[in-house]
Amino acid sequence: MVEKGYLIRRLLDVNALKFGEFVLSSGKKSNVYVDIKLACTYPDILKTIVGLMVKSVKSLEFDKIACIELGGVPIATALSLELNKPLVIFRKTRKEYGIKEDCIGSVNQGETFIVVEDVVTTGKSALSVVKRVEEKGGIVSAVLCVVDREEGGGERIRNLISILKLRELIDNV
Repeated sequence: MVEKGYLIRRLLDVNALKFGEFVLSSGKKSNVYVDIKLACTYPDILKTIVGLMVKSVKSLEFDKIACIELGGVPIATALSLELNKPLVIFRKTRKEYGIKEDCIGSVNQGETFIVVEDVVTTGKSALSVVKRVEEKGGIVSAVLCVVDREEGGGERIRNLISILKLRELIDNV
């Protein structure tokens, strides 16, 4: 697939694949970090990610898109614009001021969602969004991510759809 090859090349061009010593949001230590947040600051990369995601979800029926701050926000926002679907952004923690909500946007009983994530390692972050959508009465059809690190997230998340696997990036270095 031309777009997928382009995405891999561009991710490598902007140094979104980093080697060193890192602690991931899951708490796991790794010698590889995939910086999709950085990559999404380049319009061509974000457009390519969204284009691939649109193709990946074309057979799914869903009403809204959900994500958690911060990594999924630019991707979910761009996907929302492309698909003309409403967006719900979950906070990592509930605000203690203002209206004290744990999300921006609404989840109504019976609405269907796709959850968008930048990188999935253990799936903890994405699963927290799935749980919160379901607690509010929504139904999650799939979790959509840019990169699956293949470190357990795919086994924990029902219907994980990934654009890339970490090994595909590493194989192209």
